[in-house]
Amino acid sequence: MSDKTQRHDLVAERRAKLQALREEGFAYPNDFRPDAAVDAVVSTFGDLDGETLEERGVEMRIAGRMMTRRVMGKASFAHLDDGSGRLQIFVKRDALGDEGYAGFKQLDLGDIVGVEGSLFRTKTGELSLRVSSLRLIAKCLRPLPEKFHGLKDPELRYRRRYLDLIMNPEVRDIFRKRAEMLRVARGLLDAQGFLEVETPMMQPLAGGAVARPFTTHHNALDIALYLRIAPELYLKRLVVGGLQRVYEINRSFRNEGVSTRHNPEFTMLEAYQAWGDCASMMELAECLLQTLVADIAGTSTLEYAENTLNFSADFRRVTLTDAVLEACPELETKDTRNTARLIEVLQARGLEPPPATGWGKLLVALFEHTVEPTLIQPTFVTDYPLEVSPLSRAQDGDAEMVERFELFIGGREIANGFSELNDPEDQARRFEAQLRERAGGDEEAMLFDHDYVRALEYGMPSTGGIGIGMDRVAMLLTGSESIREVLLFPLLRPEPESD
Repeated sequence: MSDKTQRHDLVAERRAKLQALREEGFAYPNDFRPDAAVDAVVSTFGDLDGETLEERGVEMRIAGRMMTRRVMGKASFAHLDDGSGRLQIFVKRDALGDEGYAGFKQLDLGDIVGVEGSLFRTKTGELSLRVSSLRLIAKCLRPLPEKFHGLKDPELRYRRRYLDLIMNPEVRDIFRKRAEMLRVARGLLDAQGFLEVETPMMQPLAGGAVARPFTTHHNALDIALYLRIAPELYLKRLVVGGLQRVYEINRSFRNEGVSTRHNPEFTMLEAYQAWGDCASMMELAECLLQTLVADIAGTSTLEYAENTLNFSADFRRVTLTDAVLEACPELETKDTRNTARLIEVLQARGLEPPPATGWGKLLVALFEHTVEPTLIQPTFVTDYPLEVSPLSRAQDGDAEMVERFELFIGGREIANGFSELNDPEDQARRFEAQLRERAGGDEEAMLFDHDYVRALEYGMPSTGGIGIGMDRVAMLLTGSESIREVLLFPLLRPEPESD
């Protein structure tokens, strides 16, 4: 018998049990209400000995999915999992009666049941519930994965995240930590006077980042719309309007490749502070990351991909140019702005130079290939070429460089921030340059946002801005090496038809 045939037979057997319950009027009741969660039960009573539990006579109602069962004649043990934890139950025929006990033995692993009883400790000392009544709440029609092998296939785990959460309790912990991460981030920003806001996810122009957007169409208005690639230009409009500290924890969308670091739909935290600059945004990023690690990991270090990441000290700072020079000893300082020399070095290292670009993009390409993977400890890389930074303020002493940084941890970019460009005429010229690049075939180049330039013409104070990839921060905090591990429902190809 094939595995598929056996599985179909098991499903048919469970459906037959459900049909019998339907005929008796007992299928899917809606009047059972647990009065305790397993984690609360364990935290409250886990330290009490058996004698104390018996004296107190602690009665309660809990509900959960039956994950294990041992039937031993007139008495049985099982474990219920309610999502917060597992608790053993002890079921006796004397307590449930012949009919009730027979019904218990008809249950299948995965069934959701509600029980009532009293807490006690077994001879082995395990905290357990002595069941006085039991009801089937929801039938599990599909067999759970076999306990020994479990659910390990990554693609199947991501496709059927509900099953992954059932079978792998450690996965639930990942998403609890992710939720806590967002709560801590909000609390820190709120405490510093930032206002949380919401900006459009569908936009008439895709702006705020250099990326390829998803496009859609609004039928009623008969206009093309883009899923936002970043909320930046809307948030800075709010700074113009007098909301001097704003942030948004946003879902953004970029029509690009999928990898262990990239998902087309992702979560960013973007914050903008009037009277701030590149330096103040680095301070904010450092404070936020150190706070997250301390609050969630309970320490100042993280173990990640065979490395110990240290968040206790000030983060290292190095300029982009110095980092490339250190990694490429064949280069001299004067070479870093020499287009022909940079192309030569890239090709010598077996890398294809970006087409029709100036020295700025070539220098960044060399950095991404030679330096970025080596930046394991928290490191701010500063001073980027203007060519790759169309929204950043140029440096006062060097018009070809901007006041910008990127934060790298574990060999991955975590945050991007800069002193915002608030000169409307300069911004208009930058947009025009982006249009020329777009006309030359760069699909990621920005469009000209005339309304944003108009907003700047009303005057925006000097402002610092930052974007933090919260999915990548979650990867660090949970020790996950793939972004799919920290997304409940990562994008996958459509699943072939199956049972």
